[in-house]
Amino acid sequence: MREYTPILIVAAIIGVFAVAFLIVFLREKDKKESMGFERHMADREIIRRLLRYAKPYRKSFVLVFFVMLLSIGYDLASPLLVGRIEETVKDTFALGTLFSYVAVYAGILIVSLVCTYAQAMILQKTGQKILSAIRMDTFTHIESLSHEQLNNIPVGKLVTRVSNDPNAISYMFTNILVTLVKNIMVIFGVLGAMLSLNYALTLMVLCFVPFVILFTVIFRKFSRKVHRRVNDATTDINTYLSENLSGIKITQIFNREDKKMADFLEKSEKLKRAKQARMLVFGIFRPMVYMLYISSVMCLLYMGGRASIEGRGYLGQALTSGVIVTFYMFISKFFNPIQTLAEQFDMLQRSFASAEKIFTILDIVPEVVDTPDAVELDEIRGEIEFKDVWFGYKPDEWVLKGVSFHIMSKQTVAFVGATGSGKTTILSLICRNYDIQKGQILIDGIDIKRIRISCLRRHFGQMLQDVFLFSGDIRGNILLRSEGVSDAEVMEACRYVNADKFINRLEKGLDEPVRERGNNFSAGQRQLLSFARTIIHKPSVIILDEATANIDTETELLIQDSLEKIRNIGTMLIVAHRLSTIQHADNIIVLSGGQIMEQGDHQSLLHRHGMYYQLYTLQFSKEQLLGA
Repeated sequence: MREYTPILIVAAIIGVFAVAFLIVFLREKDKKESMGFERHMADREIIRRLLRYAKPYRKSFVLVFFVMLLSIGYDLASPLLVGRIEETVKDTFALGTLFSYVAVYAGILIVSLVCTYAQAMILQKTGQKILSAIRMDTFTHIESLSHEQLNNIPVGKLVTRVSNDPNAISYMFTNILVTLVKNIMVIFGVLGAMLSLNYALTLMVLCFVPFVILFTVIFRKFSRKVHRRVNDATTDINTYLSENLSGIKITQIFNREDKKMADFLEKSEKLKRAKQARMLVFGIFRPMVYMLYISSVMCLLYMGGRASIEGRGYLGQALTSGVIVTFYMFISKFFNPIQTLAEQFDMLQRSFASAEKIFTILDIVPEVVDTPDAVELDEIRGEIEFKDVWFGYKPDEWVLKGVSFHIMSKQTVAFVGATGSGKTTILSLICRNYDIQKGQILIDGIDIKRIRISCLRRHFGQMLQDVFLFSGDIRGNILLRSEGVSDAEVMEACRYVNADKFINRLEKGLDEPVRERGNNFSAGQRQLLSFARTIIHKPSVIILDEATANIDTETELLIQDSLEKIRNIGTMLIVAHRLSTIQHADNIIVLSGGQIMEQGDHQSLLHRHGMYYQLYTLQFSKEQLLGA
């Protein structure tokens, strides 16, 4: 019994550390649960969904598996060869045998290096293809969401889902899964080799396995939670930066730099604490496994050295110096994969946490989708009809209440009314940015729900008050979805809307760089570019939502001239607070509280002395006062 005393002492020490480990993390668990963790996807579901992306490349993974087997062969053969070399060194007349063992060892090493290189190259290429597929699916799905859904998701969160999260998943395919499989096979292979060599020493090593399993289970449980905290904190800070850097001018104008800095520091501190918790989990696990490794080596050296000195073995099996050396290397190869598993589990949990975030976005069901019987229309005349339309952004909070009107093809119709009366909402419904709750909207006599969304929007051209220009150049911002359009056609569209006047003054013309959001151009110049962008696509229905607001008088005159030309292209729908811009409309629809109060042309509405007359008189009086 005395000879096993050291093993019992080491086991007792490990047991004490295990109990302490459990106490620390159970306290951490209680703390986290009090913070209100949400329910997340099960690992099985995440793996199942991720494997769908790997399925098209299963041949590559099979090839990697066979290459990996050759590499595992080196891990199992090298300790045996070293043990044989150690035994051969004692024999003075065995130089030829020694050379043969060394040559075989070198050959196996070279084969292993070649296999490792081939495995890495195949996995990297395959992983990048999977990464691209995940990123494209995420981006495409985001594009399919309705305006309402996009308004409810911070832009920073979407950016993180498309850019950062797929990288963690890619690493899982390129490194983690294959390494996990390899390490597990190495562990079982080493155990089999040790059992065939000396089962007594193998049983000694197996005494430490329950502790390894215990630590691994605990690590896996808490690693997943801390990775979720890091991901949530990273998303939070990205969202904050995206919003506040875009609005930094407002921050400076109102002298709120200190407040924004304090908010940013708070979020940074939250991210720091989350990362510290992750480091704590990982920092405890690896030393514990390393302690098990050192303990097993100490037991091997004590038991093996004592048996070798006394010239006896254990359980009837003799122990030579070669066996001890072989077992020393096997123990290293047994615990090294376990330590690597710690890192792999860490990265795997990070990948799973990222996958959860991506699948959360992918699981959002688009609210506005094509119906099964949706049709594709080659052309649209532009006849629009609303039949008793009811719509609200929130349940039972109606923005439109039983709205009905009929617009003939190539008519110019204006919508006027106070803010919140439903003008912009009507234009959004026509483009099917939202779906109505009651009633019917017809285009050329066809319910818009029976027209493919991409087809419907392709025939619409929209010019909004807040013009969005993308980084690039003027040509790219005008063309957008058009292909095969020459510079001559682009300039013709610019001349048509009077945008050529300022473009010709630019040093690079159509190649003039456009900075973020077009902030190197004035509001009027951006608006003229949006007019050119709309015209070049030859829409059947043109929508102007406060397109003449917030621009100087000179540019307004250019836009008014452009509007007169555009009226000949197709049906035109206008929302404008400046009533002077809609006097020539064929029909003016006056809205209030989501209902149509009156409609008619400019003169007939003035003669009625109704709401339009009051709006026009009030605006005219203000302009007179300002002029005075």
